[in-house]
Amino acid sequence: MTESGMQRARVIKWPHKETPTKEAVYKELEMHGFQVYDLQTIPPWCERSLHTHDYPEIRGAVAGVTTFHFPEGPVTIEAGDILFIPAGVPHSLRTHNGNEFTAYKGSINGIRKVTELGDGKNSVEYLAKLKDAQ
Repeated sequence: MTESGMQRARVIKWPHKETPTKEAVYKELEMHGFQVYDLQTIPPWCERSLHTHDYPEIRGAVAGVTTFHFPEGPVTIEAGDILFIPAGVPHSLRTHNGNEFTAYKGSINGIRKVTELGDGKNSVEYLAKLKDAQ
């Protein structure tokens, strides 16, 4: 918990002695009781605007490195890391390199519900509109 009483995000580093695969990361998320709803790849140098999730969320990094920015500070995850994000915790995301980042996304109930606190830049919906416009 933070000083304001808000729960903190936390990371579990990849506990296995083999390279994380899509299948292995997916199983790891399920072992923690979360339902996966998406496998997302974000582009290099991506910046995701500030938002919260209405339900507890989980990320299972498959490839690449990215940084989530929370009120209490940044959290960088890489392939194999599992990130737990409590419901209602504001955060943004930045990939500080020229590589894509791929991660499974899930929630306790398998539902994605987001509250945008910024302009929605690089949200799932934003990226879908860009893709449709091409």
